[in-house]
Amino acid sequence: MDKARETAVRILYEVHENGAYANVALARALRQAKISEQDRRFVTELVYGAVKAGGTLDWILRRYVKRPVRKIQPLVREILHLGLYQLFYLDKVPASAVCNTSVELAKGMGMKGLSGFVNGVLRTAVREPQRAAFPEGKGHATEGLALRSQHPEWLVRHWVRTFGFEAAEKICAFDNEQPVLSVRTNTLRIGREELKAALEQSGAVVELSRWAPEGLLITKHGALDELAPLQQGLCQVQDESSMLVAHVVRPQPGEFVLDCCAAPGGKTTHLAALMHDEGRIVAGDVYDHKLLRIEENASRLGIHIIETQRLDAREAGEYYAGMADRVLIDAPCSGLGVLRRKPDARWRKTQQEIEALPHLQLEILEGASKAVKPGGVLVYSTCTIELAENQAVVSRFLEEHPEFELETTGAFLPLPSVHQQARMVQLMPQVDGTDGFFICRMKRKG
Repeated sequence: MDKARETAVRILYEVHENGAYANVALARALRQAKISEQDRRFVTELVYGAVKAGGTLDWILRRYVKRPVRKIQPLVREILHLGLYQLFYLDKVPASAVCNTSVELAKGMGMKGLSGFVNGVLRTAVREPQRAAFPEGKGHATEGLALRSQHPEWLVRHWVRTFGFEAAEKICAFDNEQPVLSVRTNTLRIGREELKAALEQSGAVVELSRWAPEGLLITKHGALDELAPLQQGLCQVQDESSMLVAHVVRPQPGEFVLDCCAAPGGKTTHLAALMHDEGRIVAGDVYDHKLLRIEENASRLGIHIIETQRLDAREAGEYYAGMADRVLIDAPCSGLGVLRRKPDARWRKTQQEIEALPHLQLEILEGASKAVKPGGVLVYSTCTIELAENQAVVSRFLEEHPEFELETTGAFLPLPSVHQQARMVQLMPQVDGTDGFFICRMKRKG
């Protein structure tokens, strides 16, 4: 039995049946698997590819089976997903090898009685690929785009209504691009140019970020745990657009800053660096294991001013009423701006969950805003492109809280950009070439 493909099937089962995150399940399985480096790369390609194409693979599978896809035995369904992914998306694997290894997997994983079913489905797909041709033409444009781009149809329809077909198409294309690893220089210990040289000495290929003065893009690298500067606390993995948030907060040494919804601590540690590790930062989150992540990151980076606290952001104002010089709310959101970094996320989202988020976000904004002292700063950010979670939440908050006024958020961005005059900054993937992100800065009067 093919060990690499068996490993991939078991990971897919963990993701789809047990709700595991693809990156976590993959990392765990690869630590335990006794396979070659080449096979590790193949497993990674299979898992991320099949997970990202999940709903589209279900649609293809329905073209070749009579029974409902959900009624197919789960492990068999994952074997078929893997087989169809190789047939339709990987040119380098011969069709005969796909069929034969899939049948072997069914037999070797305890489903010998269903191996004929697996064989029949995949060989029919080889003989009749036209059955799975995506719909085209008038009345089918959005469905076709959803299938081609491997996105849920409801989400693509929503984007077409909101942004137009061409923009929706570009957003979908961006989501399918390979994300570049970005890191933020730990300026408490090293300068950006010096870090760039150290990373290059570790074998990485590095470019300067055009968005953040501390940012570096690592376009080629080995295993992260072998990147010495990262392990030494000289940098922090952080998305480029996320690095802008602390600059918009613009904290000063000696201030008291409250960071709500702070895990895993990328923005928190950035705030501390901008404060020269002088002052006080309270980093709140509702989960203890997430607070531990913040503490680990702060320790690795050599930061001492961060205190973690188990805190519901909606209640932050009760603990710190009028005390904070600056409050950051990086609100829980739909994450629709960072789908390229999370291949399984697009299929986990539901329209109902996303529609419920603005209510929670407004509650958090209202609760945490009470902690801002007169003359203090309140920053609201998300990693989504949803108007309802961004501009609409802030507008509603400002209507109900005249003690706060909107500032020109774009003026606080660290490097020149087209957003410098923006009252609220909305980065769009297909326009800005970075993760979708929203940032808004407000000030408490007085």
